[in-house]
Amino acid sequence: MVSERFGITRQAVNYRIKKMVEEGLVIASGTTKNKNYSLRPIVQREFSVEISSGVQEHKVWRDLIEPLTKDLRKNVIDICSYGFTEMFNNVIDHSEAKNAHIWFTRLPTKIRIIIADDGIGIFNKIVRDLGLEDHKHAILELSKGKLTTDPKHHTGEGIFFTSRTFDSFAILSGKLIFHRFEGRDWLVEDRDLDIIKGNTIVVMEIKPNSEKKLKDVFDQFSTEEDYGFTKTIVPISLVKYGEENLVSRSQAKRLMAGLDRFKEVILDFKGITFIGPPFADEIFRVFKNEHPTIRLSPINTADDVKKMIERANQNI
Repeated sequence: MVSERFGITRQAVNYRIKKMVEEGLVIASGTTKNKNYSLRPIVQREFSVEISSGVQEHKVWRDLIEPLTKDLRKNVIDICSYGFTEMFNNVIDHSEAKNAHIWFTRLPTKIRIIIADDGIGIFNKIVRDLGLEDHKHAILELSKGKLTTDPKHHTGEGIFFTSRTFDSFAILSGKLIFHRFEGRDWLVEDRDLDIIKGNTIVVMEIKPNSEKKLKDVFDQFSTEEDYGFTKTIVPISLVKYGEENLVSRSQAKRLMAGLDRFKEVILDFKGITFIGPPFADEIFRVFKNEHPTIRLSPINTADDVKKMIERANQNI
């Protein structure tokens, strides 16, 4: 692949890789055809933190992680600081954990921050405290934003915005991985994840040369007349269980629950090729009639989905 990409011989590729290994830029592992290469980290540190009453997320950031980011771009430091403190605060306030483990890795191509705790597990916590159906239902609610098990002390915005400021964001807990990458939401079930039992692992990655700015992400989800968190985007694919079709009113009600807290709701139908009339009617007629001031904006709609939405709109 490298030979074809750069128009050089395989021998030239092998020579250059060998030189990079000798210079310490690349790490080689394995032998002969099973040999693998990876970039050597510029910085790689790990820390353990006992979760006690005196632990504060900004102090953990300031004492352990911030010194490792000094020569990064300010906008990248701002994003790392925001994401780390939001996710570590969740560990302190919500996880019921006794210990947290932190990994900070800086590669030439990415900054990676991992936070793991030994608590109840984020999806278990949400299901238990909010009386939801299961872990997948918890992930759907998390994706909307403004979800918290402690509304007196938290807005529930942390995961929503952190997942959008980083290039890649993942939560692993139980048997599920919720992953945002390049603007898309993925939900993966992996039986091997049970080795972490109820614990939670959060992985955040961003390019060191990223031009993203926190303000731009916040502004993206604010309406022109209101600078608060008034706009959200919901991936419709998270409503589905397996290969089921989205046809029922109960599925639509689960999707729209809590969205009356926003002024604009963007419904992302990416990957959805069909919806049933009851599903469309519940959203685009019933919900719209009950909440006439809320703007519903469907995007990435396939032709059959558009037809069902138009059909529901005609009945208003």
